[in-house]
Amino acid sequence: MLISCTGINKFYQGNQVLKSLALTVENQDRIGLVGNNGCGKSTFLRILTEQESADRLDTEEPVISKATHLRIGYLAQNAGLDGSKTVAEEMNAAFAPLLDAQAEMRRLEAKMNAGLTDDESDEYTRLSAYFETNGGYNTDVRLKTVLFGMGFSEQDLPRTVSGFSGGEKTRLALCKLLLESPDLLILDEPTNHLDFQTVGWLEDYLKDWKGALLIVSHDRFFLDRLCTSICELEQGTLTRYKGNYTAFTKLRAEAKARQQKEYDAQQKEIAKLEDYVAKNLVRASTSKSAKSRIKQLDKMERVDKPFAEQKSAKLSFTYAVTPPLDVLEVKNIDLTVGKGDTQKTLMDGISFAVRRGEKIGIIGENGAGKSTLLKVLRNIIPHKGLVRWAAGTRLGCFEQESESLNPYATVFDELHDRYPTLSDFEVRSLLGQVRLTGENVFKDTGVISGGERAKLCFAILMMEHGNVLLLDEPTNHLDLTTKEVLEEALAEFDGTVLFVSHDRYLLERIADNLLVLENGTVERFKGKFSVYQEQIKRKTEEEQAALIQEKQKKAAETAKSNFRSKEQRSQDAKLRKQQKDLEQETENLAAEEQTLNESLNDPEIQSSYEKMQTVCTRLEEIRTRQDEILEELILIEEELNG
Repeated sequence: MLISCTGINKFYQGNQVLKSLALTVENQDRIGLVGNNGCGKSTFLRILTEQESADRLDTEEPVISKATHLRIGYLAQNAGLDGSKTVAEEMNAAFAPLLDAQAEMRRLEAKMNAGLTDDESDEYTRLSAYFETNGGYNTDVRLKTVLFGMGFSEQDLPRTVSGFSGGEKTRLALCKLLLESPDLLILDEPTNHLDFQTVGWLEDYLKDWKGALLIVSHDRFFLDRLCTSICELEQGTLTRYKGNYTAFTKLRAEAKARQQKEYDAQQKEIAKLEDYVAKNLVRASTSKSAKSRIKQLDKMERVDKPFAEQKSAKLSFTYAVTPPLDVLEVKNIDLTVGKGDTQKTLMDGISFAVRRGEKIGIIGENGAGKSTLLKVLRNIIPHKGLVRWAAGTRLGCFEQESESLNPYATVFDELHDRYPTLSDFEVRSLLGQVRLTGENVFKDTGVISGGERAKLCFAILMMEHGNVLLLDEPTNHLDLTTKEVLEEALAEFDGTVLFVSHDRYLLERIADNLLVLENGTVERFKGKFSVYQEQIKRKTEEEQAALIQEKQKKAAETAKSNFRSKEQRSQDAKLRKQQKDLEQETENLAAEEQTLNESLNDPEIQSSYEKMQTVCTRLEEIRTRQDEILEELILIEEELNG
């Protein structure tokens, strides 16, 4: 057992958010924590990590037990780093015990010529063993492996943390946690600020994690690939299910149906007994049997009624004025961040146009300038070049971090202050439409969850009645149900949409073309996101094939210039036969992969999550095998090259 808790209760403004929660985490556990926004997931994690206290009840006291010397790493939704330090300094801080041990070893080594005492000699031996056992000689390799895997480069090491974007800082905080290698790694929405390639790397890295994982995420594929059990937080109670997210959805539905059946059967039995008591209690001849039924009712262990599914939000984006056909013209603009010595030009000379009704996904690596581009389009940061919106254009904007909200205003006042002509009833109705109800509307916007702030921003967005929507990561912090509602609303919206997102589902369903920010340039891609991904994949494969071909050519030239014995030539023939077989297998896998990618556009497969999962699983197997083949071919080439 790494950590165990019982009797975890929490109240906010008189409402009980957590009710007698209990959870035990063993070594190697892979737990996904799911639940609707605002249900208390982040609160539970803060209590588990003792950053917040549970409430005591007269009948129950919270208890948290931990293994001796347990090391917990916790990535919160708004993780922060020391902005004055460089990336190298922050990352090396993860190795502080090792670096301290190394410094002491160096001090003792300097004294060796003069001679060490017995205690000093023993201490040096102990430190040396500790340093080697814990990978002290590989810290630089580990640091670069994690940083490069998470999308950073060698050039980022001397940069100060304050010069990075919010998403990049979150990635750096995650890098530091991975390098610290805690016994229990707790991640709250770790994929929110990751691009597609980095999410894949993180999944691979965490699959080999030696400790335990506790993950809050709304990414179904992420949970499916990593988790071996799912804990659902619903109506303040915690229920644990074995298996990944797909298994959880099935088991949960079966459990709900079984509980409903048992509840209905018991209610029928209770009604029958109560009816008998009502008719026979006052009769002398039947009073005894009626009292027996009363005792039977008192002893009956009541089955709880299943929780009613929470109503989903209702989103609808409308506008009154139709803009001209040519909505936006952008000519030779520059994207620049920072000021003074820290100023950095992300890209310059950007030009593109947007026509009415287009839905454009803006993609690129973190720090490429996606959010900056949206701010330039809104003319809220200075820039060079031309941004011209057509007459009659009305913008509706959604900010990634809800920056425009007043953290000290209540949810109700935030909306009412923006639209003072709305009656109190109309404000409550609009908030209810996005599922902000009850006492939540009187909480400050600075204390509600990220998902609740997003819903408030959607309520504001609906009131803006923009015929052009500018959205920056609109699905971050949303639960799966609300994501689907948003996707439906954007699909039905016949206006213009420009949105930044890492959400593969949203991009595929909504975007009809893409703006790709890469290597300081903007490329327009006409087509769906899946087509773009396939094109990038083919390009990567071609580059790898060219690399292999070049190596094969060099190997062949080297082979010709070297004398080969009969035995060597025989061995070479076997290797070339193996090489040919692997190349044929590569072609077969590529053909199968193309067929599977095309099947993803099949409505029958798109409508079935199980079929979609089967296809995606096979695609993952193919890609893994392709990587293995590439490594085998490289080894064969090296051996042929002598």
